[in-house]
Amino acid sequence: MTVILGLTGSISTGKSTVSQVFKEQGYPVVDADIGAREVVKPGTDGLAKIKKHFGDKVILSDGTLNRAALGKIVFNDEKERELLDKILSQHIRQWMTTKKEDYLKHDPAIIVLDIPLLFEAGYEKEVDQVMVVATSEDVQLDRLMKRDGIEKEEAIQKINSQFPISKKVAMGDIIIDNSGTIEDTKKQVLDWINKIKAG
Repeated sequence: MTVILGLTGSISTGKSTVSQVFKEQGYPVVDADIGAREVVKPGTDGLAKIKKHFGDKVILSDGTLNRAALGKIVFNDEKERELLDKILSQHIRQWMTTKKEDYLKHDPAIIVLDIPLLFEAGYEKEVDQVMVVATSEDVQLDRLMKRDGIEKEEAIQKINSQFPISKKVAMGDIIIDNSGTIEDTKKQVLDWINKIKAG
């Protein structure tokens, strides 16, 4: 029986580090961020809907999505962000389901659904367990400022656009503490994988 694991965290808590561990161990990872890019490629229904609502200003001259322009609009406007989520969520969900079904044919022990907004989008009902990658809020803020080269105020705004990590931790089944070293994080993930393999 394949375990469908939902993997989530908050911005800059280190979810991609954990995702990488699963890939290195040979487990299939269905990445919602890749899905989000796939469903807005030129010629897709997703891109057509975005263009219809937001206009040509979010489309580059080569016909691809201007992410920076769209990001500016939705980061400063709650209503527009919700509308964008609505446009894309159905397409992303469909893309992820198709990928998951393909992987299930090979009967792996674990399939990872890597979804940043797992709880926000209600995916917890579609997985067997949810793994939350967490850090302290100070570590999260510090990493985000360094990673994106942004000021504290902008970093806080980005963090506040998602559920607080404390809320995700309370809702998760497995918590990976990523406040320490990468080796320490890796060990926690491998321990969980071994538990699953042992049945």
